[in-house]
Amino acid sequence: MKQLVVTADDFGAAREVNEAIEIAHTRGILTAASLMVAAPAASEAVALAKRISSLRVGLHVVLVEGKPVLPPSQVPDLVDSTGHFRTDMAASGAKMFFFPSVRRQLAREIEAQFEAFRASGLPLDHVNAHKHFHLHPTIASEILRIGKNFGMRALRVPREPRNVLAEIEPQPADPVTVITAPWSALLARRLKANSVVSPDQVFGLRWSGAMTASRVHALLDRLPNGLTEIYLHPATGPYAGSAPGYRYAEELAALTDSGVIQAANRPQVARGGLADFA
Repeated sequence: MKQLVVTADDFGAAREVNEAIEIAHTRGILTAASLMVAAPAASEAVALAKRISSLRVGLHVVLVEGKPVLPPSQVPDLVDSTGHFRTDMAASGAKMFFFPSVRRQLAREIEAQFEAFRASGLPLDHVNAHKHFHLHPTIASEILRIGKNFGMRALRVPREPRNVLAEIEPQPADPVTVITAPWSALLARRLKANSVVSPDQVFGLRWSGAMTASRVHALLDRLPNGLTEIYLHPATGPYAGSAPGYRYAEELAALTDSGVIQAANRPQVARGGLADFA
């Protein structure tokens, strides 16, 4: 059995992102979106999701490259002088691991983001984290502990099969994927022990920001058995805070490409949100 979730991250980051998600869902293969609850266009994203109830929405926990839900004074070790989360993930992660006071701030902020999502009134389809920061064992522990109280049923584990990618575009192993693989395996085991669903495989890491129509089509042609998540970052164009070099419009075009739609609509493929397969 092949089960497919196609997710857009950064829902609420900007109007350009929200517009693309609406187009990709109503005219393409997008089935889910991950909401940044403190992002500039989050309220617009929530209104959109309520208008299009078939779109599955989850929480995109942000602990880097964004602003906290809590006042910066309540999470001083997580933010810089501007009130934004620190961008050095290694240094921030070390503080979260070693210092109890930082862990308490982390827990309060994660809980505040879950509370903000619940206040939106949207059903919680899934949870993941910006830059996959939830691979950090301390962050994962807090999301698991807090998420249970908010009905979390599914969490992304970024496990991308290199053999599938190699069939499409032969290339050396990505060092980041090699480094994070043990942490992904650990997280998968923890989720199984806690009866939280995770995809069997995820695509979108190696080609992040460059998930073109040809690549997405090739992935759909080689879709493995089990639960697969393909995630992208569609937008109608660049926006304030967008990542340099990301091909946002091309990713939107991939989601609405006629060949991609035909490949995703094969009868042997069941599509939905992650919680639909829980």
